[in-house]
Amino acid sequence: MAQSSHAGSNHNAVRKDDVIQIRASAETKAILNRAASLRGQKLSEFMLDSARKQAEETILDQRAFFLDADAHEKFLDLLDPPNKSSQELRARMTRKPAWER
Repeated sequence: MAQSSHAGSNHNAVRKDDVIQIRASAETKAILNRAASLRGQKLSEFMLDSARKQAEETILDQRAFFLDADAHEKFLDLLDPPNKSSQELRARMTRKPAWER
């Protein structure tokens, strides 16, 4: 897509000149195409958005936090005791998953 150089164009746009290549089965590509279509996106836009979101979640999941000795003990005390069984918990643990209904 060519960009015009008229007065209203965005000169601060980020260039996308790095290439990411990926191979996929025809079945996987069809699923990705369908999902992209449902979102009104091109396949490459959908894949890049999805991959970036997953990458951000992965990075955030790896965050470390540091506690002094007292706070660390309090934190461990909160994690150690098992949850008390309740009727609601038993019902949730024994119900069929939504995908099996």
